[in-house]
Amino acid sequence: MNATKDIQSIGDIQLLVDNFYTAVRGNELLGPIFNQRIGDRWPEHLEKMYRFWQTVLLEEHTYLGSPFPPHAQLPVEQLHFDTWLQLWYGTIDLHFKGKKADEAKWRGDKMAAMFLHKISYYRDTNARPLI
Repeated sequence: MNATKDIQSIGDIQLLVDNFYTAVRGNELLGPIFNQRIGDRWPEHLEKMYRFWQTVLLEEHTYLGSPFPPHAQLPVEQLHFDTWLQLWYGTIDLHFKGKKADEAKWRGDKMAAMFLHKISYYRDTNARPLI
């Protein structure tokens, strides 16, 4: 597919999120972690991700919550985030091109770096994140 369209609507967000998490679930490194944590709650998780990315990319404020705490105790390292970003970029590039697509990549980079830093901090200090 030769992506020529930018991310513009909730339908685009759903396409991005659905295809990205299909790739995550099938990935040998990330799939077991996500499937173990989410279990049979995938529809609920996907709905939450639609709202999160709709809020972040389209500035339509439908997400309420704190994205980090559910991730604080994940057994992940740099390789996991590198793999996550590879899948994220690949999914975006397959379906979209433009300013919002570039912003989605940039925001993914920033989130991955922040999450890795915070997870490492909490793991190394035995601290717990504020809710």
